[in-house]
Amino acid sequence: WLLDSTSTWAHNLSLVKSYFDIGGDIGNCYRIFMETSTCHRDIVSWTSIITALAERDPEEALFLFCQLRREDLIPDWYTFSIALKACAGLVTERHAMTVHSQVIKAGFEGDTVLANALIHAYARCGNIALTKQVFDEMEFRDLVSWNSMLKAHALHGKAREALQLFWQMNLQPDPTTFVALLSACSHAELVDEGIIIFDSMVGKYGIVPQLDHYACMVDILGRSGRVLEAAELINRMPMKPDSVVWSTLLGSCRKHGKTSLAKLAADKLKELEPGNSLGYVQMSNIYSSGGNFNKAGLIRNEMKGSSVRKEPGLSWVEIGNQVHEFASGGRCHPEREVIFRQLEGFVGKLKEIGYVPETSLALHDIEEEQKEEQLYCHSEKLALTFAVMNERSLCYGGRVIRINKNIRICVDCHNFMKLASDMLKKEIVVRDANRFHHFKGGVCSCNDYW
Repeated sequence: WLLDSTSTWAHNLSLVKSYFDIGGDIGNCYRIFMETSTCHRDIVSWTSIITALAERDPEEALFLFCQLRREDLIPDWYTFSIALKACAGLVTERHAMTVHSQVIKAGFEGDTVLANALIHAYARCGNIALTKQVFDEMEFRDLVSWNSMLKAHALHGKAREALQLFWQMNLQPDPTTFVALLSACSHAELVDEGIIIFDSMVGKYGIVPQLDHYACMVDILGRSGRVLEAAELINRMPMKPDSVVWSTLLGSCRKHGKTSLAKLAADKLKELEPGNSLGYVQMSNIYSSGGNFNKAGLIRNEMKGSSVRKEPGLSWVEIGNQVHEFASGGRCHPEREVIFRQLEGFVGKLKEIGYVPETSLALHDIEEEQKEEQLYCHSEKLALTFAVMNERSLCYGGRVIRINKNIRICVDCHNFMKLASDMLKKEIVVRDANRFHHFKGGVCSCNDYW
């Protein structure tokens, strides 16, 4: 009943959406589809199941896309767009390039929707050059095209390029346009520019700011040190602040040592999302950084008592045709012993050229040596070490190392990556939960502002 091949696009996709809305399991959906006779699986039903998997399991979505090709089915523009959406969730652009070539062969090269999907996919995979190439070669650009390119610039820390592109727009901007612009400004310390853009929304374009715009402004002000102004802006908001606004303020408070205001933001965040670990973790970090380990311990105990679990730090790196996952501590990888030996030598060499571990980031009242060991086991360091060990299997002849991370990169790992890029003479691209960091020659594209 779930995937009726005689139904319309809208009907099948709504069935899939309804199934997940009522708590349906992705495994059951997949099983039902695979048990369906091949003669009843047409391009509509194939695209429906790929759509369901695209965000939750992009690898499996692309596997199914390849499978439908093997069954001699011909994808249409919508199927290709979903495949590209899945590509956006992967480590490198290799899969996006493969789908791109199929788009061209199928005669959809001039399709605006697919070009927009390509911009999104290449940007999320870390290749801003290919993103720009697709945009520049488009015959017709709609508002989604412009917004997608603005988002790409913001994601990669190219705020000036985003602003220049905005002035070239020949279409009326919408609310999404300004989210992209404000996000770009927040990533590059363009405070005055961000304020001007925010004010112009209503004054020049008649667009009423929404929660996303206020969250960006809180980030712009707070990240630059104007934390009290950010708090005042929250108090003036015409709508109730959501968890994104409070978590943004909380991050700024931690960066600039505003403990009292941080506690307020953390409490508000816990009220809105009791199961979110961010409020607990940030406050624990703030107290630990200030040497107040008793309060940090109380926060961790409160977290345990509320059955809230911290999201583990995970990193992924693609070696050959395999994606390797690393967790902080790295005890699950089959080559862990070799990786740790290599990492030890790696750290020694980096110390010789200026690497100093940021032990203030260690959360426990332990010896200095143990604090350093905690930092060395962060997942992105393990992923980088493994990539260096397998240099010949990397894309682009090993010149570029691409790492995906599920949470924000820490200060110590950021310093580590900068020095490693200089020592190894390679570009290291790290995509964390917020943005891309392009490390090259000892410098990061974010200019240490993230």
